[in-house]
Parts: sequence; C-alpha cells; structure tokens
Amino acid sequence: MWRYSLRRLAGAIPTLFAVMTAAFFMMRLAPGGPFDRDRMLTPEIEASIRQAYNLDEPLVVQYGIYLSKLLRGDPGPSFKYQDYTVAELIWNGLPVSLRIGMTAIALALVVGAALGIVAALRQNSLFDHAVMAVAMIGITVPNFVMAPVMSLVIGVYLRWLPAGGYGGGSLRNLILPTVALALPQVAYVARLMRASMIEVLRSNYIRTARAKGLPERLVVGRHGLPAALLPVVSYLGPATASIITGSVVIETIFGIPGIGRYFVQGALNRDYTLVMGVVIFYGSLIIVLNLVVDLVYGLLDPKVRYD
Repeated sequence: MWRYSLRRLAGAIPTLFAVMTAAFFMMRLAPGGPFDRDRMLTPEIEASIRQAYNLDEPLVVQYGIYLSKLLRGDPGPSFKYQDYTVAELIWNGLPVSLRIGMTAIALALVVGAALGIVAALRQNSLFDHAVMAVAMIGITVPNFVMAPVMSLVIGVYLRWLPAGGYGGGSLRNLILPTVALALPQVAYVARLMRASMIEVLRSNYIRTARAKGLPERLVVGRHGLPAALLPVVSYLGPATASIITGSVVIETIFGIPGIGRYFVQGALNRDYTLVMGVVIFYGSLIIVLNLVVDLVYGLLDPKVRYD
C-alpha cells in the first residue's frame, strides 16, 4: 500500500505542475492588474511597485521567479492584504472552511445515505418517489440560489438564525451556511446510495444471506452497506475538496472568512499570488483526497488490492 501511495503521489506531480502553470498564465493574461484600483500613482511610484513585485519582467521570467520561490516553500506576499503572506491567509481561512466543509460533508453523508437506503428498501413506493423528487430539486437548484433564499426567509423574515456573519464561530451563525452547503451533496449522495443499494440487494451473495435466515438489518447493514458505499466513497473524494475550498459562493453570501472568500476577493483584485496559492492548495487537496478514496476502497472491498 505504501509503494502504491508513493507512486500515486509521484505521478500527481506533473498534473499539479500543469494546473499551476495554466493558472499562472491565465491570471496574467486577464485584463487589469493588482494595482489598477489604487488611487492614481505617479509613473515613477508605479514603476517602483511593479519592479518590487517583478511585474516589469516578461511573463516567462515572472513564472521562473515564482516557481523558484515556491520550491523553497514561499508562495509570496499578498498584493492586496498588507503585511500578510499567502501562506498566512490560507492557514487563517483553512480552519473556518474546514469546519464548515467537514460538517457539511458529514451531514450530507449521514442524511443522504439514510434517505438512499430507505428509498432503495422501499423501491417504487411513495417515499421513494418523494425522496428522488426532492433530490432532483436539490441537484437542479444551485446553492447560490438556495443560500440567499434561506438567508432572507430564515434570517431576515423569521429571525430564527443570523442571516450572515461568522460570529466568532458561533453555532447559530454556522447552521445556515452549513445546511446551504450540504443540500446539493445530500441530493447527490441519496441518488447514488439508492441506485447502488438496489443493485447490491439483487446480488447473489445477498440472496444467499437471506436464504440462511439472517435478519434483514444484518443483511443490509453488514453485507449490503459496505458494497453499496463504494460509489458514494468515490464521489466524496473530490466533493470534500470542493466543499472545503470551493465554497466561494456560500462564504461570500454569508460573510464567512474562509479560503473561498479569499479566493473571490483575490480574483476580483487581481491578487496573483493569493489566487495561485489557493489553486495550488486546492489541487493538492484533490490529489490527496482521491488517494484516500482509493485506499478506502481497499478496506470496503476485499477484492481490491494495491500490492
């Protein structure tokens, strides 16, 4: 398993390099610059600032300088957040995004899997059709529509929960963004779990377990659930990375100081180093989580071996 993990990580380096290169040149080729929104500067001061950040060099030279610093573990300073490095901003926002993201993915897994299992056991019943209809709505309605509606109705009109803000990590402030972030994932997990469980329950070894007289809860829980979880586990790898670092809409709507909000502000302000740092972090997280998913496969499916 260790040799397999090392091979996967080594093979992921060219992929991460390609993503980093594409992001670097796409950011530089976009209209505008990091200091365009500042007050009018004299040509001398603007030239001095550009020289300080190596922005007066050709793009290839800028890329080489950035890559050499990155290999030394220095993603550079932020162009807009004064006195902060990119690493400091990412590590400041990571606990917030991690807390909301992991809570949302846990909620999606528990609720979505439970709904999918019950729907599969009651296939073609009224409950099954209701769950699939709600899941389809959850998939088709994006969270950038659902989040403002929840904030407006629950936070502004009903005043049950705060409409926005982090509140120092208060539970009341985290409920709405966590639920809004988890709703689409609940829908996906429920549909995947239902389809997978229906297929597993028709397998020969499930018929054998039932023929032996095992209780239905053991047939479903001990024999059916591990195999039915495989497609869900495969989906949760990239979904977890996307939720943790890609919840840019939710964090912006609710005013959550996480990585996603920094990414949006960095893109709007042309904060090249901050956007690059988030892209590299996001790509690395996807690679690691996909590796974890493959390893979990080996634990759930005894036929999978990584020798």
